[in-house]
Formats: sequence, C-alpha cells, structure tokens
Amino acid sequence: MSEIKFCLNPHFKSSENTTDVGFLSLHEAEKAYRFHSTFPEYKPTPLLHLPNLAHHLGIAHLFVKDESQRFGLNAFKVLGASYAIARYLAQSLGLDITEMSGEALRSPEIRDKLGDITFATATDGNHGRAVAWTAQQLGLKSVVYMPKGSDPVRLEAIRSHGAVASITDRNYDDTVRMTFHQAKENGWVVIQDTAWPGYEDIPRWIMQGYATLALEFMEQIQEQGFYCPTHVFLQAGVGSFAGAILGFLASYLGDDLPTAVIVEPHNAACIYHSARAGDGKPHPVTGDLNTIMAGLACGEPNTIGWEILRDYARAYISCPDWVAANGMRILAAPRRGNAPITSGESGAVTCGVLEQLMVNSAYEHIREKIGLKSDSVVVLISTEGDTSPRTYRDIVWYGKYPAPLRH
Repeated sequence: MSEIKFCLNPHFKSSENTTDVGFLSLHEAEKAYRFHSTFPEYKPTPLLHLPNLAHHLGIAHLFVKDESQRFGLNAFKVLGASYAIARYLAQSLGLDITEMSGEALRSPEIRDKLGDITFATATDGNHGRAVAWTAQQLGLKSVVYMPKGSDPVRLEAIRSHGAVASITDRNYDDTVRMTFHQAKENGWVVIQDTAWPGYEDIPRWIMQGYATLALEFMEQIQEQGFYCPTHVFLQAGVGSFAGAILGFLASYLGDDLPTAVIVEPHNAACIYHSARAGDGKPHPVTGDLNTIMAGLACGEPNTIGWEILRDYARAYISCPDWVAANGMRILAAPRRGNAPITSGESGAVTCGVLEQLMVNSAYEHIREKIGLKSDSVVVLISTEGDTSPRTYRDIVWYGKYPAPLRH
C-alpha cells in the first residue's frame, strides 16, 4: 500500500453522450463570482508561481492556488456553501440569484421574510465551518455532524460560528445518512456536497460556487501570459470539487482542456475504483476510510461530479498518506526564492503526487502516459491551510509519515 496506483481513462471524451457541463459554464461561474464579490471578506486567493520548484521537478512552470486565504476560513469550502445557501434562499423568496448579495442576505428585512431556518450538514471540518459561517452571517441556525476521528480543533472552529456541532461514532458516509435522517425529523435544510437521484439541486449549486475558484485561476494564469495550463491535478473526496473545476474548464476551454489528473487517498479512493471498474457507474468504497487526508475521506461519489470526472479526466491516482505528508513539507519549504505555502493534508496531496511522478523513476511510465515533460505548465490547488494545527506540526516540523527509502 506504499506505492502510487494509476489508472488511465480509456474512455476519455470518447462517448457520444459526454456529460453536459453547461451548468458550470462561464456564464454560471460569473454569477457565482459576482455573488461572492459582494462580501467584504472576498478577494481572489493568490496563484503563486514557483519557478525554482518547477525547475527542480523538470517542468516549465508550476502554479499553486493558495486557498488558506479564503474569507479568513483557511479553506475553499465557503465558496460552495455560501452560494448554495444563497441559491436556496433566493428560490424560497422567489428571487433570482443575481438579486442576492452578501449585504442583502444580512438585512433584517430578508431575515424576517425567511423566518426560522436551520441548515444542517455532515463534514470533516472545512465544509461544516463554511455552512456555520454562512448561517451566522445571515442570523440563522446550523447543525453540524462530524465523522469519528475528526479533529476536536476543527469541531471547535465550527462551534465558534454558533453551530450546534458534534463528532459521531460513524464514518463520513454514515454520518451523511444520519444527518439527512435528523434533518427530515426536525425540518432542517441539508447543505451537502454529495448527490444522488432526488438530491441534486443543492450539490449542483455548491459546485457552481466552487467555479469562482476556477474562474479566478484562469484569469490569473492568463495574466501570467498563458492561455491555460497543460496539466491540472485535482484532489477528490466525493468528487464535487474536482468535478466543479474540471467541468468549468471543459466548458470554458473545449478542445484546449488541460490534462486533468484526479488524486485520492488509498483508503477512500471511490473515484479511482469507479474508474477502474470500467462500467461508467460510480462504485463506493466502505470501511473506516482512515487517512490523514480528512477532507478526502469519503467513500461514496457525488453522482454529478462522478459523471464529469468519468468523461473529462485523463487519469486517476490513488496514493498513500506519506505522499500527502511529503507535499505538505515541500510546499512549506520549496526551493529557495519561491514563496512558502501552508498547506494541509488534503491541500498538499497533489504536490506530493507531482513530486513523486517527476523524481521517482518507478513512475516514468505514468509521466509518459499523461505527457508530463519539460515544457509542461502545471496548476495545483492547495484547498486548505493548517486546519488541523497539531497534525500540521507533527508532519511538517517533526517528520511524521516519512516517505519510504528508495534504493
């Protein structure tokens, strides 16, 4: 289990019924962008150029989008939660999302019209904090459930926004099911980024919210003189984030779509295993889903995200925890002259994978199959900062989860 596993997509863009990504079009992304920009906390997160690290790895350019600076919440998730809640409330009020803003949502008049609403979600931490923060801005309530093994620091961060939050004795997927059961009994509104038949509007809105991030980095990389990257590595939990970014890129770039590589932890690689199955259907993985990559510890794919990843991703990778730990250390101390990046376990795994693909001769065949070479322009997204500070210190300062020695 210490090695990277790889699966090339044999059906890449070959189906006549390639999934429609119109709901992630430039037009829809601009709607989300306009909404987010009405919050005083909003500013585009930086896209950092790491030329010296790129040279070390043997590629032309490496860019990393640093989501630790998003809305002061140390992770990207607020983009999806806030937009989905705004879309839900706009629909409830008979308004279009273009009529909603951060200021309007905070107004007493809107709250009086909405009445008493409680939002509920299941989370490893970042999404739950985003739901709680958004509900707090609106003067509404939130209830958040976390799977067993969740970091108590993340629990307290959620509670700091007024949520009723607790850690369960269940894994992530069972915690999701429990959340829906509790919401049905109590009349709560579930804001969850996983989807299945009958629960698709809110997950789709969450994915549209994430498109703000993709629109930002496309504008930023074009300001650097590139039309688009050659490669983008995207981490996947249920697949809503990766599906949102890839869906936007597919809609926006068409035939110029970069090579997309989807990355997951071994013990929760539901997208990788679904791709390996080869029947076009999502396949869950079960068990405790133990991994340091808490944000990716999900066993059941988002059906909407899966269809996009099935049709537009070029390859899928499953990796051990030490790869993510390596990525954290590399970003914390890249090559001299490059800016350090504080990236958590789920945020840094793509960097760890890229480094192994480029420096480990055992993975030369993967490099060749996905076209990673000296003229490649690669984008990574560090989706979180040190949201679990003790884990971050254990790994970056004290060397926990070291890479196995190569002979």
